[in-house]
Parts: sequence; structure tokens; C-alpha cells
Amino acid sequence: MFCLRCQPYFRIFNPVSQSEKFDAEGMFIRKCLPVLAKLSKAALHSPWLASPMERAAAGLMLGSNDPMPVVEHAEARALTLQHYAILKSS
Repeated sequence: MFCLRCQPYFRIFNPVSQSEKFDAEGMFIRKCLPVLAKLSKAALHSPWLASPMERAAAGLMLGSNDPMPVVEHAEARALTLQHYAILKSS
């Protein structure tokens, strides 16, 4: 059973850094999201940060055929840690 009071820390993984670390070539992304396949390795893991020219060359249009990120990871992580701290203190 998970106990907030027993956990010495909270681990919140960053999906972009995990993707870069464990699939640097982007094989999974290219297979499962072929619309992103034409992006460079650097842009593949976070296409919303690619230059407009690189996105255009790959045929991507943010908000159209390539969705914007659902959350800003750093902000979501900070908010989640705040919520965990409240639960842990109660």
C-alpha cells in the first residue's frame, strides 16, 4: 500500500527526458507517430520546440496535425509536489 507519510521523496518523471534517455534515436515515436518521423532527433522528443522552418519542412502545423503539449511539465511537477506536501503534512 502506498503511504504518503512513509515516502522520503516523490519521483515525477519528465516524459521528454525519459524519451531522450531511453530512445535517443526516437524509434518508438517514429513508429507510433509517423507524422513526426521527418523531424530531426533533436526535435523529435519535443516537436513544439522545433523551429518553425523545421516543423514546416516535416509537414507539421502546431495545433492542427500536431497537438500542443497538454501541460507544461515544470509547472505541473511543481504543482503536484505542492499537493503531495499538503497531503503528507495532514
